[in-house]
Amino acid sequence: MKVLVLGGTGFIGRHAAAALRARGHAVLIGTRSPKRALAKLPPALRDCDLRETHLESLTTCYVWKPLLADVDAVVNAVGILRERGGETYDRVHHMAPRALAVACERMEVRLVHISALGLRPEARSSCLRSKWLGERRIAESFADYSIVRPSLLDGDGGFVAAWLRRAAQWPVHFYPADARGQVAALDVRDLGDAVAALCEARRQEGLREVELGGSARRTMVEHLGALRAVQGGKFSDHPALRVAVPAPLAWLAGLACDFLHFTPVSSANLELMRRDNLPRENILQALIGRAPAPVGRNPAPRPAYAFTAMPTGHETPVPPSPQ
Repeated sequence: MKVLVLGGTGFIGRHAAAALRARGHAVLIGTRSPKRALAKLPPALRDCDLRETHLESLTTCYVWKPLLADVDAVVNAVGILRERGGETYDRVHHMAPRALAVACERMEVRLVHISALGLRPEARSSCLRSKWLGERRIAESFADYSIVRPSLLDGDGGFVAAWLRRAAQWPVHFYPADARGQVAALDVRDLGDAVAALCEARRQEGLREVELGGSARRTMVEHLGALRAVQGGKFSDHPALRVAVPAPLAWLAGLACDFLHFTPVSSANLELMRRDNLPRENILQALIGRAPAPVGRNPAPRPAYAFTAMPTGHETPVPPSPQ
């Protein structure tokens, strides 16, 4: 089978492409910059054919035809955290996936679309709303599709994952006071294997919407503690001080980060933290044929103080038993 992986040099795309190659499939890498792709790809993928793709320009089904002409399946792992010029949320997350779904329907190409848990039409974030709209347009098509909604991802080479690992080592963990939602963080390699399995699962109605997560359920601040516990270092055995940031202040900080393109903190991420982002039915183990890889480790509980009685010299004597 020949599979085109859109966003194939990105965090999810690289692992999906590697999993497909491991299963014996031919892989094409869709990327914005083929010239820089080799520096981003692992050695095992550097012999893949490269196809230049700019999703903000691929908003009609007709322009997808040359890209899909000789492929059996396509994985859409493209997503943007922030808008840049013509790369708008609407074009990349909504219009391009809609056109891709129609093209896949007409050309009988299998489509595996990577989305996210926690999307709602009433979301305040335009990033989240555009992703939700993209999902709906794909679901309205007659393509052979699977929409994959992973929980928070961990692994080497991810921008958000690397930033969270660094933040986990800080002596103080700041978190929004209203960030009570839980996530089921999963290893990106497990997601890659699941995506490869879904590419092979043609015309299965039960796999239209697939929600995936790891085995542990934690809030974001608990996730930071779990990452801290496995990273080693001078302070790994000591829990960080947790400081709750008032919700309005955290929201303003997220908007500032959106404007400045600073850190992966964003208004969209903060909105997702307010609610649980857990799979309704987690079929990860069924897809990959093994238990999910652990992400982090729950820190050891602090030892409780032991109180023992000390003699004062004024104890009431106890008479001996007549026995």
